[in-house]
Amino acid sequence: MRRPGDPHLTPTSVLKSIRRARGGRWLPLMALGCALWLLAPGPGARAAQIRADQQPAPGRMRVRVDLVGVVASVLDPDGKPVPNLPREAFEVYEDGRRQRIDVFQRQTNLPLDLALMIDTSLSTLTEMKFEREAASHFIHEVLRPGDRLSVFQFALNVTQLSSFSGDSSVLDDGLRRLHSGTGTSLFDAILLGSRAIGERPADHRRVILLVTDAGETTSHGTYEAARDAAVRAGAMLYTILIRPVKSESGRNTAGEHAVDTIIDMTGGGLYTVDSPDQFTPTFDRINQELRTEYMLGYYPDPPPPAGAYRQIDVRLNPPGPAAGARYFVRYRKGYYAPESNP
Repeated sequence: MRRPGDPHLTPTSVLKSIRRARGGRWLPLMALGCALWLLAPGPGARAAQIRADQQPAPGRMRVRVDLVGVVASVLDPDGKPVPNLPREAFEVYEDGRRQRIDVFQRQTNLPLDLALMIDTSLSTLTEMKFEREAASHFIHEVLRPGDRLSVFQFALNVTQLSSFSGDSSVLDDGLRRLHSGTGTSLFDAILLGSRAIGERPADHRRVILLVTDAGETTSHGTYEAARDAAVRAGAMLYTILIRPVKSESGRNTAGEHAVDTIIDMTGGGLYTVDSPDQFTPTFDRINQELRTEYMLGYYPDPPPPAGAYRQIDVRLNPPGPAAGARYFVRYRKGYYAPESNP
């Protein structure tokens, strides 16, 4: 049977097929099934979570396509991920109004799409060998069935070195093609990485991982464009910040502060590296966090106007002994509602 969007398929043709069903005994069930099937998004449609109300009024069925998913990471005072918290430990608010959590998953196994973006400007040249080795280790550790990663490099330009792939050999080949260049187009990297990750399936977790000294010098895009692209893509931004000089007085910190702001808005994390031997353990910490997350899903009440920005606030209320712990939760701070209904 063809999917919606096929020029040869119409509601009339479907109903004719139903009428031809032998004896007509299955007419009501087939009609319902075909109606739901026709409502399903066809090729190119925006992916959406669809839910029928559990107790619809007689003769009515309401379909919801507005599920908002929030991936949350919970860290203890030492910065280690906290597993096994129950649904009751979380409260979600949208524009100050508490929402009912309809979907909850611990240590989420949702597929992961990750854009690994490595700074290859001349200022990072001495670290490139260690970046490559640690990134390869990370790729082999983080990949699970259904995950897709892509390797990018950025200096003056942003270049995708591998497609989104679950094959570690393809990704390793991308890493081997890293080469140095002039300039550091940091905002362009976030902007283009967000656009690439935004084209991935909507029911996947979306992550951008930057490895950079954050010394922005040559971007065509602005900070605001990069920030908005990351928010619209629903991507969490993680950054491994290379600090050749620990003192802020000896570094160009404007890019660092800009990245830190985007991280706070998207729910990612910032990790600093002061020596080459810190790359691998830092990648490992990020891998552990990505595998110890919580998926919180809710249907906004009230629904947002088309194109509106809505603020999200996730609060922790852990039960038992954990109640006194100073846990910290990372999550995206808001989203843009779709411009129109799907």
